Amino acid sequence: MVCPGEKIYDCRRQLLAIQDTLDILGGKWKVTILGCLAMGGKRFMDLQRELAGIGPKMLSKELHELEMNGLIKKNEEGKYEMTSYSDSLKPVIEVLAAWGAQHRVKVMSMQ
Repeated sequence: MVCPGEKIYDCRRQLLAIQDTLDILGGKWKVTILGCLAMGGKRFMDLQRELAGIGPKMLSKELHELEMNGLIKKNEEGKYEMTSYSDSLKPVIEVLAAWGAQHRVKVMSMQ
């Protein structure tokens, strides 16, 4: 049997973990950048071309933050790629993409 105090602690611990994740991945572009890089390494200009609407200054900032957190690296060929550390995010990105595609179909069917 779990006492009510333990449930509150588990909830707070889970919320703290979610907040930590959002602190690293939050914002409009980071998950999108990782989703793009999950398909393979890309050069800066390739990323900018594929991520419609992002400016070079913002892309540079987001790439820098992702690098600082150990989620991406720039290889010898000048391509950005996910690190082995961030590979664990690939299933999360796939689930987000699948949910988004399903939601788009639902929204389109409501119109």
